[in-house]
Amino acid sequence: MQFDSSIPIYLQVSEAIKQDIVAGRRLPGDKLPSGRELALLYQINPNTAARVYQVLESEGVCISRRGLGTFVREDGDLAERIRREMAEENIDRFVSSMREMGFGKEEILAMVKEAL
Repeated sequence: MQFDSSIPIYLQVSEAIKQDIVAGRRLPGDKLPSGRELALLYQINPNTAARVYQVLESEGVCISRRGLGTFVREDGDLAERIRREMAEENIDRFVSSMREMGFGKEEILAMVKEAL
């Protein structure tokens, strides 16, 4: 994984895990790699890996079970909820960027329609 230096690594890794959930590569109830395994997998510091799981747990994406590991939360709507949140974040960034360039609502809508 190539990291963007302008975004904290723990956020980039947590987003990658959420994308895996949305794409169906990680399902509700799936065991996630241990902190050490996650650190090796993404070539990050073990403390950063621990922070990834703290963030995901605080967002309700995963749950830690003492002595067993960390698991994707068993919630049938989880993937759809994450998908919508990620879409809304992307739209917000796009619209903000377009407005900063001076585009109005109608222009943005027209360009999006044209792109589809």
